[in-house]
Amino acid sequence: MNYSSGQSSDPNANMDSAATRIAVDPDTHQDFEPKSKSSDMSLHDIIAQDVKENPVLIYMKGFPESPMCGFSALAVKVLQQYDVPISSRDILGDLKLKESVKAYSIWPTFPQIFIKGKFVGGSDIILNMHQASWKGELKKLLSDVPRKGDKVQPQES
Repeated sequence: MNYSSGQSSDPNANMDSAATRIAVDPDTHQDFEPKSKSSDMSLHDIIAQDVKENPVLIYMKGFPESPMCGFSALAVKVLQQYDVPISSRDILGDLKLKESVKAYSIWPTFPQIFIKGKFVGGSDIILNMHQASWKGELKKLLSDVPRKGDKVQPQES
């Protein structure tokens, strides 16, 4: 593989770009080449779709199985008490997603929890809703979310 910074003495090099490029390797099969994840959807549209399609969604640091911060771990632990499926996105791997979620919810910190299409808050709010101070609030909010293992009935047209 040849690496080029675009600033070599090669007269065929593109001098306008200082980005590192990797030359095509003729020994690499197309199945192992990087795939573009380009989409016509903006990050705002992706977030809106996530929120709409997932009854319980958490934008967090890490994943429910392996949270990367105590606040994310707390939010997951509280939500797991209700035996609902938790959808999530890790914001650590994509800074643009992180900033877009902040702009979407107008909330500066993570985790961010959305339930049935509405922004609820962070781990502190979920914990308060779970505890006696907002007695039954979280249980009521999650009452019609299908539980893990429930079969979803198809809607009639």
